[in-house]
Amino acid sequence: MEEVSNKQIILKNYVSGFPKESDMELKINSIKLKVAENSNSVLVKNIYLSCDPYMRPRMTKTEGSYTESFTPGSPIVGFGVARVVDSAHPDFKEDDLVWGMTGWEEYSIITAPETLFKIHITDVPLSYYTGILGMPGITAYGGFYELCSPKKGETVYVSAASGAVGQLVGQFAKLCGCYVVGSAGSKEKVELLKNKFGFDDAFNYKEEQDLTAALKRYFPDGIDIYFENVGGKMLDAVLLNMRIHGRIAVCGLISQYNLEQNEGVHNLFCLISKRLRMQGFLAFDYYPLYQKFVDMVTSHIKEGKVTYVEDIAEGIESAPGALVGLFSGRNVGKQVVRVAPE
Repeated sequence: MEEVSNKQIILKNYVSGFPKESDMELKINSIKLKVAENSNSVLVKNIYLSCDPYMRPRMTKTEGSYTESFTPGSPIVGFGVARVVDSAHPDFKEDDLVWGMTGWEEYSIITAPETLFKIHITDVPLSYYTGILGMPGITAYGGFYELCSPKKGETVYVSAASGAVGQLVGQFAKLCGCYVVGSAGSKEKVELLKNKFGFDDAFNYKEEQDLTAALKRYFPDGIDIYFENVGGKMLDAVLLNMRIHGRIAVCGLISQYNLEQNEGVHNLFCLISKRLRMQGFLAFDYYPLYQKFVDMVTSHIKEGKVTYVEDIAEGIESAPGALVGLFSGRNVGKQVVRVAPE
């Protein structure tokens, strides 16, 4: 039975405040390229790993969350794209391409392969299955189309708009005939939103002294739909600028993930006075719609109606820096780590 070395990214200890590369370390173990018979497990060779903001809360010991905390001393876990090396599960065979939860390592044994998605469409970049055709994609699709029920002519605001999810929400909104404005944290990202993704307008939130006034400037008649990725002061400002019967899809709260004490939200009375609907959701809620989503998005990709920007770091050694960079806005587009050649 062949045995090979297996580089892994280990979480050293639980994290407080902003994560640092030194909170993680590279270790090299060995792994046998065979799974036990009757185990139902699948052994995969990881090709791409996904860096996502939701991973930050998992680096802290928390209870009551929708995902378990990482285990110090063990490999970090996240979404990835992989090739099957060996399988004891009837639905997977050698050389199948899959995406789903995997370890931050070169090879992973997946003990719950029912959570994996088989990749059937391969005439698009494989890395897309960490983003536009993976978890961020179904997040954007479910949160915008299913939860927000957009109508032609409505106004849409997207925060963290150049990220893995935001860039798609903006493009979906334009396909629906909506007026779309996004915010991001640099001039480069603002230009990307307007010139690459087709947003009607965009602004750098770091340059705005008064977020409430900024939103009033871009939405003089108010916001119908807000796709929330940030939280904190941004959410407070949005609430004051929402239109009656507006909808807010709460996808993420990245401004809060590294704080010891979360900021309060002060304008919640607007939910009553404006009869707003604000709802949180998870990508998993919309997994039953995955095939419908993939059929729609792949046709848009091939027709040039939807585009996607990735920031690809090379080698598993680069993974800690890539993940940490999310929280300072270092990445431009979806942050991916390439572990091995396709």
